[in-house]
Amino acid sequence: MGKSGKCGGCCGWLLVLIVLAVIAFAIWMVIHEKYRSSDKDSAAPVPGSPGAINQKYSDALKIALQFFDVQKSGKLVDNKIKWRGDSALNDGKDAKVDLSKGLYDAGDHMKFGFPMAFTASILSWSILEYGDQMQAVGQLESAQNSLRWITDYLVNAHASDDMLYVQVGDPTADHKCWNRPEDMTEKRPILQVNTSAPGSDVAAETAAALASASLVFKSGDSTYSSSLLKHAQQLFTFADKNRGAYSESIPDVQTYYNSTSYGDELLWAAGWLYHATRNATYMVYVTGKNGKSFAKWGNPTWFSWDDKLPGVHVLLSRVGFFGSEDDTDTDNVKNYRKTAEAIMCNILPKSPKASDSRTESGLIWISEWNSLQQPMASALLTVIFSDYMLSSRTAKITCDGDSFSPLDLRQFAMSQANYVLGNNPMKMSYLVGYGDKFPQYVHHRGASIPADQKPTCSGGWKWLDSKEANPNVAVGALVGGPFLNETYVDSRNNSMQAEPSTYNSALLVGLLSGLVTTSSVVRSFT
Repeated sequence: MGKSGKCGGCCGWLLVLIVLAVIAFAIWMVIHEKYRSSDKDSAAPVPGSPGAINQKYSDALKIALQFFDVQKSGKLVDNKIKWRGDSALNDGKDAKVDLSKGLYDAGDHMKFGFPMAFTASILSWSILEYGDQMQAVGQLESAQNSLRWITDYLVNAHASDDMLYVQVGDPTADHKCWNRPEDMTEKRPILQVNTSAPGSDVAAETAAALASASLVFKSGDSTYSSSLLKHAQQLFTFADKNRGAYSESIPDVQTYYNSTSYGDELLWAAGWLYHATRNATYMVYVTGKNGKSFAKWGNPTWFSWDDKLPGVHVLLSRVGFFGSEDDTDTDNVKNYRKTAEAIMCNILPKSPKASDSRTESGLIWISEWNSLQQPMASALLTVIFSDYMLSSRTAKITCDGDSFSPLDLRQFAMSQANYVLGNNPMKMSYLVGYGDKFPQYVHHRGASIPADQKPTCSGGWKWLDSKEANPNVAVGALVGGPFLNETYVDSRNNSMQAEPSTYNSALLVGLLSGLVTTSSVVRSFT
């Protein structure tokens, strides 16, 4: 009996010791995890499905998307813009290719392939990151339809493996006219890049557009998606093997969309092809000698139709945030994320590294012409990067010793969107059709001429000079923007400030889609 009790007591103490050991181990694990993951935000929950809708951004998004309908060329389907009609139905006909679709670039009737492809890339990226948020406010279908109108054109423009049509229309002749696109009668020549006249920049940008769009349409139309991806891969090979800038091959484009380099587009295309295929060859491309030659790691620049590097760094930082160990276990993958963080530090106004290229009210301001491009592009990148941080539970980035949270980045993005929507010294919206006060004299031919008039090429100039407001509202147009002193001259002749562009609209659509509500971004696009 005594022997048995003694044994029972030992077992009891042993059980107590085991329980204490388990508790101690659990406490140690909690403390260890806390310090091991000091860069993780355990206090901020990762958002799930889209939350509460911000009505202001929802209303603005619906309006912004309509500008793509305003700009459509070709035989219109389900036309929602009453003053628009079919136009440019014979574009490409002389070369036996259908280039009737696509978008007019700005206030004129040109189709420039370089910025149009960038418009498609940005629309695709926005849908891939924020498609659920677009769906929550009923705008996903509109965005997809506009994207497909562009990609249909880009596929037809890639008429053979080593050739791409990159422009429709003669800008010199086009700019001698002021009439509606429905009434055009002038000849519309088409220009191409090929092995003899290379254009790595425009070909690679088109590859990026089609690769990213292939992901957008993958679940809904797998056949179309496969076609887009095939064209993207062929174009990338063409661009990479036949290196050269399209503005050197076609000097006439230098006045309008001069390309300053092509290395950024090659990396941009390879990055999107990696996401579309998960083929390691493309990751090797961006992290190997081409990355070393073109990525400019550690040197922030401003995202635009000409400079894709900031987009490349943020897009490839996604691999660092969400990729597998095989994806992320190289110094150069980490360099993309580090550079993306440096870009954020350059953008954030309270960062010790902040650029002083901004107005007194805080709008990023880089250029007199089309001044809203860089603030919209910068704000889009910050909201995307902030959502990468939030969805990966990354609490902060550090800028020269100062820490910034995902909320800090999102608040900056909101400040730029709010400026455009009316929180600015002019107390006006730069988004046409939004708010009570917005530009009335947009530099846009179709908007300036009554729909029941059919002027000739030279017969429409009286409407350019008219003192009357535009008879048609170019709804969704984002005008060029304010001067550095934050003034805006609402004049149809003021093309520097009053002319809208499709790529600015794409950037704004992406930004508003990111801000309209909150949700977690997908870990993989495939």
